[in-house]
Amino acid sequence: MAKKVLVFAESRESELRNVSFEAIAAGKEIAAGGEVIAAIAGENVSALTDALFHYGADRVVKAENEKLSTYTSDGYGQVFLQIIQSIEPDAILLPHTSMGKDIAPKLASKLDAGLISDATAIELDGEDIVFTRPIYSGKAFEKKKVKSGVTIATIRPNNISALEKDDSRSGEVFSEDVEIKDLRTIVKEVVRKSTSGVDLSEAKVIIAGGRGVKSEDGFEPLQELADVLGAAVGASRGACDADYCDYSLQIGQTGKVVTPDLYIACGISGAIQHLAGMSNSKVIVAINKDPEANIFNVADYGIVGDLFEVVPLLTQEFKKVLQTN
Repeated sequence: MAKKVLVFAESRESELRNVSFEAIAAGKEIAAGGEVIAAIAGENVSALTDALFHYGADRVVKAENEKLSTYTSDGYGQVFLQIIQSIEPDAILLPHTSMGKDIAPKLASKLDAGLISDATAIELDGEDIVFTRPIYSGKAFEKKKVKSGVTIATIRPNNISALEKDDSRSGEVFSEDVEIKDLRTIVKEVVRKSTSGVDLSEAKVIIAGGRGVKSEDGFEPLQELADVLGAAVGASRGACDADYCDYSLQIGQTGKVVTPDLYIACGISGAIQHLAGMSNSKVIVAINKDPEANIFNVADYGIVGDLFEVVPLLTQEFKKVLQTN
């Protein structure tokens, strides 16, 4: 049976996040020939609607208001609820980002609906939507479904492939008139501590450093390799605790959970808390002087050696390969 699926797209600094397109692809699978409606909210989001069609949305709903210039649970919650009540979808998908993780439980509570968070795969079992999600810090996976009512789920970045972009696709954009009132939170200013470049949570390639980098300067060869590969730089909690880098780079159970195509761990021992944040990466390369380091137990490829010798060699070789191609 065809379903109506509502996908809440997320933008940052006037650009749509890649996971929004991945959520649309998940919505197409759930809809099973039905309709996928993408909704986006912000102060000025009209320029972003075309891309939603290009990646598979059948219809787009936009909500524009000056009070939506920065995300707040109150403001976006009012808008999202109004859109849901207007569309009456069978399923609602959101990115598993800081915004999605914050707003999804609020929507589920308001709608008395079931919520499945951090989904990494979706399949249909007859009329049921079955979601796969990691548990026990990624050591196991469970399959869950909502038995009745509307289904709400958040989609982990880099796990469900976005549809191939089709610039010829277009559709109708509907404007949702919203009245935002009684805001308990007003954001005056947003100061970002994260580094410029590739978004860590959505990066396809990540170069991560641990205590083995020894200092803040020790991250420089990792950054050089990242620049060559168009990658993001991350870190273990040990490196952050030692003040080698900012906590915005932390990957692990108490940091960001990432699932890149390639994860290169440099000087990281492989504490279980760190593995919880990256063990589901598609390909893991470990560089460590200690051949007994736990990181080698999850690595697809291991290099026993000094990262300060190995990483520059990798950078040189990647430059040669990329220049040849």
